[in-house]
Amino acid sequence: MDLVKFVQDEFVTKNELPEFAAGDTITVYYEIREGDKVRTQFFRGVVIQKRGTGASETFTIRKMSGTVGVERIFPINLPSIQKIEINKRGKVRRARIFYFRGLTGKKARIKERRH
Repeated sequence: MDLVKFVQDEFVTKNELPEFAAGDTITVYYEIREGDKVRTQFFRGVVIQKRGTGASETFTIRKMSGTVGVERIFPINLPSIQKIEINKRGKVRRARIFYFRGLTGKKARIKERRH
């Protein structure tokens, strides 16, 4: 067995997170340490992509802060992630929606997937 894979399987703590995909609007709550103080901050946006497998899996979220687009990449197994809430399920045709970066206004809307 590959040594790196063995170490990741044994020692990386796995977070119990809900299933989400590209196009979903989610809120990620994570801890921020400032000196000896700890506070919880959230980041709410649209999932642009999920990539990787196993312990090295990451996902990218994009939100608009005023007129500026902000993207943040989170590892799935980041210990500081407290919880993830799924706000809306989006209906998109592809797994990585990089074209979303170029859309503004009403064109940047994603249809909601109904269950």
